[in-house]
Amino acid sequence: MTTPQAPSLTTRPNDFEGREVVVTGGAGALGRAVVSQLLARGARVHVPCLHASERDAAPWRDDPSVRAVAGVDLGDEAQVRAFFEAVPTLWASIQIAGGFAMAPLTETTLAAWRHMQDMNGTTCFLACREAVRRMRASGGEGGRLVNVAARPALVPTGGMAAYAASKAAVANLTVSLAEELAGEGIWVNAVVPSIMDTPANRKAMPKADHAAWPTVEAVAETLVFLASPTNAVTRGALVPVYGRS
Repeated sequence: MTTPQAPSLTTRPNDFEGREVVVTGGAGALGRAVVSQLLARGARVHVPCLHASERDAAPWRDDPSVRAVAGVDLGDEAQVRAFFEAVPTLWASIQIAGGFAMAPLTETTLAAWRHMQDMNGTTCFLACREAVRRMRASGGEGGRLVNVAARPALVPTGGMAAYAASKAAVANLTVSLAEELAGEGIWVNAVVPSIMDTPANRKAMPKADHAAWPTVEAVAETLVFLASPTNAVTRGALVPVYGRS
């Protein structure tokens, strides 16, 4: 009896063939893994970058199936709208861009609080809104939105109130939009990572059990599935991607 093997990137069907997908934060560690998997499955990928250096350092920079635009501030309403309006026919948008900060409550300034809300909540909101507008203009086939929340948004965690609240906004936005858009066939979901295995996290926590952390490739697998047409029924989910951590 043959033991079934998990499919590799080279054996997966091209279920994104002919489909346009936006990936915010596509130049980061998780974003690079997501873009790589989307390209392997036939997608044309659109990546907004704040700085040209991010685009130029990315492994996909010379791939003809990637449209990368530098100088896009995801907190700027007009810039986000212009970026999405340039996508021909949008199938999916994956919101990865964001930031992290931690501090005790009494050491958290109002500026730091607002910065977290803008980096995580506002960028996600604007991308989701403009993605839906573009999906509707693309012919009404439906589509997929996938966001990235964080474990502290669901599991009480001290010392990072501003970050946790901003990611809770992402989680709440996700489930709210899932209900609002269900009738149009636009599924909205989010993954909820714990600490991912990235070079930056290893450097910050050198004594941690890195083997327990989920890899960015494994988290990307879940993100890409939720964004795919293969995902026929899952909406309104906040999917934990904790690994063994």
